[in-house]
Amino acid sequence: MNNKHFSLKISVFHGLKAPEEGFLVGYGTLIEAYKLDLPLPNTLTLISTKKRQYRVKNWHVLTPRHQPKETLYHQLCFALKYEGINLLFFKKLFAQLPETECAHLVQIEPQGLFSRKIWFLYEWLLGKKLPIPDLVMGNYVSLVNEAQQFALAFGSKSNRHRIINNLPGNVDFCPLIFKSEKLLRYLAINFSEKNKLHSQSIHKDILLRTSAFLLLKDSKASFNIEGETPLPSRAMRWGKAIGEAGANDLTKEELERLQQIIIESDRFTKFGYRMQEGFVGEHDRDTSQPLPDHISAKYTDLEMLMSGLLTCARQLTHEQYQPVLTAATIAFGFVFIHPFVDGNGRLHRYIIHHMLAKNKFSPQGIIFPISASILNHMVDYRKLLEKYSHTILPFIEWQATADNNIEVLNETADYYKYYDATEQAEFLFDCIDDTIENIIPQEVKYLQQFDEFKNFIDNNFEMPDKMVALLVKLLLQNNGLLSSKKRTSDFASLNESEMNRIESAFKSIFE
Repeated sequence: MNNKHFSLKISVFHGLKAPEEGFLVGYGTLIEAYKLDLPLPNTLTLISTKKRQYRVKNWHVLTPRHQPKETLYHQLCFALKYEGINLLFFKKLFAQLPETECAHLVQIEPQGLFSRKIWFLYEWLLGKKLPIPDLVMGNYVSLVNEAQQFALAFGSKSNRHRIINNLPGNVDFCPLIFKSEKLLRYLAINFSEKNKLHSQSIHKDILLRTSAFLLLKDSKASFNIEGETPLPSRAMRWGKAIGEAGANDLTKEELERLQQIIIESDRFTKFGYRMQEGFVGEHDRDTSQPLPDHISAKYTDLEMLMSGLLTCARQLTHEQYQPVLTAATIAFGFVFIHPFVDGNGRLHRYIIHHMLAKNKFSPQGIIFPISASILNHMVDYRKLLEKYSHTILPFIEWQATADNNIEVLNETADYYKYYDATEQAEFLFDCIDDTIENIIPQEVKYLQQFDEFKNFIDNNFEMPDKMVALLVKLLLQNNGLLSSKKRTSDFASLNESEMNRIESAFKSIFE
């Protein structure tokens, strides 16, 4: 057995300033003691010396009576009780500990709740059995504490451990989400019903036109996020694909089909899963050496990781896991893995549409223009992606290749399998709230105003539809006024009195 000590008194830990001086416990102290190669949890636990208990950003402070004993077993029990399940931590720890020590660990309290959880996690994560007989008595207990983290409503029973495995995923892909205050607030709102009620108050014709407009808007926004301005035909094709989200099952073949819609030509881009390593970032201007912001999963791990992700998507849909949490889990997992050479970002946002539609979160005929909302919140979106990428970068060993790509030198698959997806879920809920409260109502209002203005023009000037559309565009661009140049070119047939009347009507309707 090890002789490590876990009493670590701190005021600063890995650059994080503690809210007060105290003793680091749980996952934080174990990661430090065993020098485990994984990011720190988003929240660390500190035992106060002042008998205080509270939460602040990055910290959960508990009183001295919560102090666990100075053993690996008691620190693990504490972590499971107060900090939830961290699959990446357990995978890294078990890979370091001798099998005999792990077997001894779970037999300290053979019938204990946390002993059984540790035992189950060892065998589930490593895929091998410890030399311990099956339990023959004891109540079944859920692996994930649903007061802390989201889990499947109905898990599968492990008779050997008397455990109900309610993990929302499988051994090849299983991000976990904490029940944060923000997520619980959002879940108290029935967004599907709220959007349905909004939709019922809108005339059917306006609703259909709004949906078509939002598809095109979302398609353009998804390209704009990648720094591209697509031709109208290309944007319309991708918009059509978004409109069909949820119709087909999410499979490798379906993702490859969608990638071909995005890229169109394989002249410069090879379709399908990567056959080389990949990264997102720049190249040094002088040396051309790679400067990664994000390192994608190793190409040799893609089949396993993507199979796990796609299996997880089917499982969460079948088990009726919360739709927004499902969309966040699968879509962000996809973009972190980055399985294709190109098109990952747009496919990542497509998967959000797909999972929401597949899980009947979106009302039929209406999409949530997620990309349009993301485009409005690009700083937050980039920070969210960078936070994940930058926390795993220190643990990925790589070197530059002759063609200025990268070669990953260590095993990295676990970083893409097991991570905390809480902030991704919160961001997605923010975007959905934005679409319902702002983007969709704004588009509906615009179409209603456009129709009212067009009726005014039709009744007074009998102007062709194409000319009306141009007129609205120009008036919107110039605060309700038509420039002298446009008055004498495109609208020379209107006299000054008529033009003034049109401007006055426009301002009245649109303002």
